[in-house]
Amino acid sequence: MFVTGDQLLAHVVGDYVLQSDWMAGEKRRRTVAALVHALTYGIPFLLLRPSLLAFAVIVGSHLLIDRFGLARYLVWTKNQVGPREFRRPWSECSVTGYPAERPAWMAVWLLIIADNALHVAINAAALRWL
Repeated sequence: MFVTGDQLLAHVVGDYVLQSDWMAGEKRRRTVAALVHALTYGIPFLLLRPSLLAFAVIVGSHLLIDRFGLARYLVWTKNQVGPREFRRPWSECSVTGYPAERPAWMAVWLLIIADNALHVAINAAALRWL
């Protein structure tokens, strides 16, 4: 997989610059907000001239990841690797994927990083192979 500066810039502009406060605050609660955000997110990627299928994967995956907070499941799953005493049930980690004893600022930032990595990896794969 090959990630370019153009792809990263499109991601940052779409996910941060073009996302309104309404989108950010409501995308996990209301599908319409998540859909508007995903469509807006996709606009910068049009400059990269993706295939229709690649564009659909970029927008569709963004919608699903953000609407349902899928990055937290990724975080929780990877945190199951290690000694049993470090594993926590989903019920204790459902907000960020991290247990409550992790400082809140750290859990949130690690989740944001995982979320961005997930988006960038899917986008790169879509742009390269679709």
